[in-house]
Amino acid sequence: MGLVAPQELVVEHVLPPVRALIARRLADRDLTQQQIADRLGVTQAAVSQYLSGDPPGGEIAGHPETTAAVESIAAELAAGDEYAALADLLELIETLEDRGPLCTLHEAESPELEGMSCDLCVRGPDERVAAERETLATVRKAARILAQTGGMAEFVPAVGTNVGSALPGATDPIDVAAIPGRIYAIQGRVEVPANPEFGASRHVARAILAARDVDPAIGGALNLATRDGLFAAARERGIEPLAFDADHEDHLADLRDALVDRGSVPRVVYHPGGFALEPITYVLGSDAVSAARLAADLVVATE
Repeated sequence: MGLVAPQELVVEHVLPPVRALIARRLADRDLTQQQIADRLGVTQAAVSQYLSGDPPGGEIAGHPETTAAVESIAAELAAGDEYAALADLLELIETLEDRGPLCTLHEAESPELEGMSCDLCVRGPDERVAAERETLATVRKAARILAQTGGMAEFVPAVGTNVGSALPGATDPIDVAAIPGRIYAIQGRVEVPANPEFGASRHVARAILAARDVDPAIGGALNLATRDGLFAAARERGIEPLAFDADHEDHLADLRDALVDRGSVPRVVYHPGGFALEPITYVLGSDAVSAARLAADLVVATE
């Protein structure tokens, strides 16, 4: 077998076309060649070549996962979110490696691998690390959904909002990833101040855990300010919001009791507020992205 590592194929066959495609998307967003170079970590001359040559072709450039990733990465780089862009690039590479087109290229470089159901790129994963990485990525995607939804800023509570996603088998708030410092509305837009961390939101985490006690399929949640039209939008989608008491000091324990009494978990629950306590609506989902998509749908429907 020739000693050709899969990583060599990434450098040769993946990074060049992906960089070229991202450069073109950034140029479409009116970034200068030097700005594009700074974001991609290449020279301005390299960017000039990316933009002046023919668009990249081949199986890697034309793969649907590549197309989707390029769009996300370009948007993240344009917004200055290099961490999210790098995470999406790594996720793309893993997808292409996991019995994707890189396997075909690897077999062409090392014919001895053909027909062996090779698992070099996916062998022996650390399942806990993989789950943590996926959970953090889910919260990043959910936060982007909130930030990109028109009108969402009007539904950010005075105390701020947060969005969380739980690890499989989560039993403690430290098992739930969320945004440190919460998400705030600033000048009519949603501001996400940091990348997600585990244990970053006690309230959203405890709402998820309370719901999971009744329905283990629940893995994500976010909190919104209660505004006119929100519950009507939920009912139009077949969701009957559930109220729970907020008078008790531990009102999220009251949420669990209300869900136990009901015997099921609706995707929208709320408390009407209390002394020095703002009325809050929680939107639940299978993960943070599921909750964020439903919240976005409800918010847009109230306009």
